[in-house]
Amino acid sequence: MIKTKQNGTRVWVTFTYTPEEDTRSVVLSGEWNGWKEEPMKRKKSGEFYLTKVLAAGSTFQFGYKVDGVKWEAESECPTVASPFGTRNALLQL
Repeated sequence: MIKTKQNGTRVWVTFTYTPEEDTRSVVLSGEWNGWKEEPMKRKKSGEFYLTKVLAAGSTFQFGYKVDGVKWEAESECPTVASPFGTRNALLQL
């Protein structure tokens, strides 16, 4: 799930990943920082979340790496093919 809140030229984007099975860790990776892995925080509910401040009017590819092995795209966003045979989510701000 993606929630956004814009303030001028910046957008606060909260990424939330809800695992379908027992999950130990989720990292967020995207074009905004050269695909650097950013660990997401776990809520008591079991969901993982992370908030980023990004530039309004931008478009970024991103995805979630689950338990260090499984790559998943955000289901609420359109997707594009990645060079690794998976799909990346496309975030348009």
